[in-house]
Amino acid sequence: MAELTRSELFPGVHLTAVHTEKFKSCVLGASFLAPLDRTTAACNALVPSVLRRGTQEHPDMESLSAALDELYGGSIEPVVRTRGETQCVGFLGSFLDDAYTLDGSAILEKAAALLGELLLRPCTEQGVFRRDYTDSERQNLIDRIQAQVNDKRSYALLRLKREMCAGEPFGVDRLGDESSARAITPESLWARYQDLLRTAPMELYYCGSAKPERVADALRAALSQLPTDGVRIPLPRPAAKEAPAQPREVVESLDVTQGKLTMGLRTGSTVWSEDYPALLLANAIFGGTTTSRLFLHVREKLSLCYYASSQLEKLKGVMLVSSGVEFDKVGEARSEILSQLEACRKGAFEDWELEGARRSVVSALHSAMDAQARLEDFWLGQAVAGLTEDPEALARRVEEVTREQVVAAFSSLQLDTIYFLKGREA
Repeated sequence: MAELTRSELFPGVHLTAVHTEKFKSCVLGASFLAPLDRTTAACNALVPSVLRRGTQEHPDMESLSAALDELYGGSIEPVVRTRGETQCVGFLGSFLDDAYTLDGSAILEKAAALLGELLLRPCTEQGVFRRDYTDSERQNLIDRIQAQVNDKRSYALLRLKREMCAGEPFGVDRLGDESSARAITPESLWARYQDLLRTAPMELYYCGSAKPERVADALRAALSQLPTDGVRIPLPRPAAKEAPAQPREVVESLDVTQGKLTMGLRTGSTVWSEDYPALLLANAIFGGTTTSRLFLHVREKLSLCYYASSQLEKLKGVMLVSSGVEFDKVGEARSEILSQLEACRKGAFEDWELEGARRSVVSALHSAMDAQARLEDFWLGQAVAGLTEDPEALARRVEEVTREQVVAAFSSLQLDTIYFLKGREA
């Protein structure tokens, strides 16, 4: 049975420790939390990659790899994610759990020390980041931004969010934009890094067999040099926004052989809402599972889409619908997707659909307890939201949701934006 402990190690620096003996490896992570902002997103995204190039004690990737090899082949990798309108940048590591070392030696303290070294003692020149490291990782970031268009399914969703939430932080990409990335210098990146160290709330995470008190002590020691002369600014909740009276429509042409039809809906509810469990079920019924309306009716029965699904952005109050269609079937597919949504609004779904969705959502929440990556991802979202409800508690709330509550959740959905990616010849 996993035991969760949440504590504040320094002002604005919190640790979520999951004590469990279920896994043979332990997960250790640290993330700076910053508001999504076009002017800082690229810089924030670049910081962990440059930090990972070398430290004062291990000035290059070869020596860092050797240090990780000594920890039974552990890993610490840079991560850049968003949760709602918050950008989360830092490191996520995986190490052999102390309970499985050959000689009974402790790994946790050494792993925490290496994490602290990466975060606080970077390899520098002339008081800022090394220029060669900055230039190399900046180009890698630019390449990643440019490569987003290669995955047309993900690209269509990215473009939908940009159009739907233009002027809102949620519309900013986690990697920032290309022009901002090109403008980064070692000096500007160092200044941004100092801002993160002093003002960004920090989330630490551990999952493994060590007692929470020991984990807290190890991380306090590893982060003892963390600056204390700044004020870590609490993150605001995303602002609720109504859909326009007339949905916006955007069409873009690229060299594609399959159309990408995406739709963005405002849900009227977020993870903080009492009716959030009902919204989870509504999404599962509509397009979140292989027994959903979009999958069974639009894709399987009518063959209007190669794929059709929906997903929730729980910290923003947005549902995103994604589908792949033939160019000449986009009108039919769009009409049928909206028709299925209207049917759900009226409660025209069978009891087996509701119960199938319930079993799918509950099973996914329970199975998160058995996968370290999913568990870490869940708790990062909860930490950003300021919530402590675990997956099993949320599953119990889902079990209690009534049909009437699901219909009410459907009724709150408002179509905001339709984005269609078509071929140039279409």
